[in-house]
Amino acid sequence: MPSEGINFAENDKLFTIEELITLSRILVSQGITKIRITGGEPFVRKDLMVLLRELSKMDALEDISITTNATVIAPYISELKTLRIKNINVSMDAITKDVFEKITRRKQYDIVYENIIRLITEGFNVRINCIALEGQNIDDIIPMLDLAKHYNVCVRYLEEMPFNGGSKEFSAITWDYKKILAHIAEAYPDYYLLESPKTSTSMNYKIPGFAGTFGVIPSFTRTFCGSCNRLRISATGDVITCLYAKASANLITALRAENSEENVKEAILKAVGSRAKTGFEAQEQYKGVFSNSMTSIGG
Repeated sequence: MPSEGINFAENDKLFTIEELITLSRILVSQGITKIRITGGEPFVRKDLMVLLRELSKMDALEDISITTNATVIAPYISELKTLRIKNINVSMDAITKDVFEKITRRKQYDIVYENIIRLITEGFNVRINCIALEGQNIDDIIPMLDLAKHYNVCVRYLEEMPFNGGSKEFSAITWDYKKILAHIAEAYPDYYLLESPKTSTSMNYKIPGFAGTFGVIPSFTRTFCGSCNRLRISATGDVITCLYAKASANLITALRAENSEENVKEAILKAVGSRAKTGFEAQEQYKGVFSNSMTSIGG
């Protein structure tokens, strides 16, 4: 979230929950087998559980995942288990309380930490996503690994990306995935590489004696572009085939028009068929830092 905040969309510019259910059914009918609900913070939507209940009924949907900041998830944890929603990503850029509060600009560290531990101990597959931010949280990289030492959790370190809310000038980064790994090797030189799915954006590792694992995501270096199979749809309907690309269609317009199902299918196929080959190719249309925020398109 940029320090100056963002302009929030009006309600009529957002998908309703009913529209999201309809859209999900169309996507699943077209072969989508995994849906991740992200944000901002998805549980800010008071009717989010209505969507999750409907998604859980779609037999062809193999995986429903959630990305959250873990501030308001507590009241929903028990029902998430009954819906068999087990994969939870938690965005947490520091394990030290004062650093966490400085980065997030909110005093909710204890709530977040308690919810993370609850999710882990109740059997969820938890991944902690930590962006390596030079001058802010680098000293927390090694302490963050203590979570993986004591708990069956995956701590993942992401390269910073050129979006508003991060660095204001962005031609290169110091803390790329190679430097993150070298830093970890100074403390734990015997870590080893794990096999990951071909479409994974993370390279995953194990430290002997640790209960969990860790990973790195080269989100700026973009080594995974050749196998990326993601399709992102924002709360305002934009279809984004790459985080470095501009929106290629708007599904709210398509969904609210006549012949909505066919309109949506056509728009999705066109977007996927014209996607850039790599994030570097997609970024060529931009100059400098992206004016939009990860908060508005889903971290």
